Amino acid sequence: MADPIVARSLDEIRFWSRIMKEHALFLSLGFTYEQKQLIDEARQFITMFERIEEKLSTFTVNSDLRQVQAFNTEVYQAVAAIWSYKRKVLGLTLRCQIRHNNFPLLVDHISREAAYFANRLKELNEGILTPKPDDVIEENVFFLRIMADHAKFIGHLLDPSERKLVEQAREFSHDFDQLLFQAIDLDSMRPQSETKPILSQFLDQNKVSVVSLRDFKKTARELIEACRIKSNIHPLLADHTFREAERFLEIIDLFEANLNRKQS
Repeated sequence: MADPIVARSLDEIRFWSRIMKEHALFLSLGFTYEQKQLIDEARQFITMFERIEEKLSTFTVNSDLRQVQAFNTEVYQAVAAIWSYKRKVLGLTLRCQIRHNNFPLLVDHISREAAYFANRLKELNEGILTPKPDDVIEENVFFLRIMADHAKFIGHLLDPSERKLVEQAREFSHDFDQLLFQAIDLDSMRPQSETKPILSQFLDQNKVSVVSLRDFKKTARELIEACRIKSNIHPLLADHTFREAERFLEIIDLFEANLNRKQS
């Protein structure tokens, strides 16, 4: 029987390594021509995560646990390195030492995702399946903020003449800000807030909004790929944000299934 730690490790690496590789690409595209060193560093990370993806293909869910744990450690080191690079870029940006086309919030956003991935790998090597069943609220706080950020980025990268889509993105930004504040309130009420009815309603409410945002991203991706709308959004970025919404929905489903098992 496949070890659940092995299966979860490979799943996390499969999803998040691709995300890290794309982060490096998006950063490189946002730098100006004179920022060659930062572009070169970003390209090195693209190569690094491509190698990780190649190595990943040699593993299966029946692979030896110790070999997978060693791979987790190897990937962790790569993720820690790209996290450090992202924070360096953020520092240079906020001190106005460089000016480029990557929003400071975007650089912070992608470094939060690197920290999340690194923590995932660390917990898995400690034998902790992730996301942990008791991390319902904390996990949702993380992903709700990610979704709120996405809505803001989309609104700012669409051409201002795309008034209807810009307005829709702003509405999603407001909706997810409100959901995030609710989640933070619920988090501060722990452990008393961790009842089955409250958590069930919390997940249901979030799921409805994430499905709606996911569908909006899917439509936007199709319009961008068909060159039917005006924007500065790279088609891969549109797909990237869509996949992260899908990931959040998968995690909500995991939490809902766990709550239902507890009830039964």
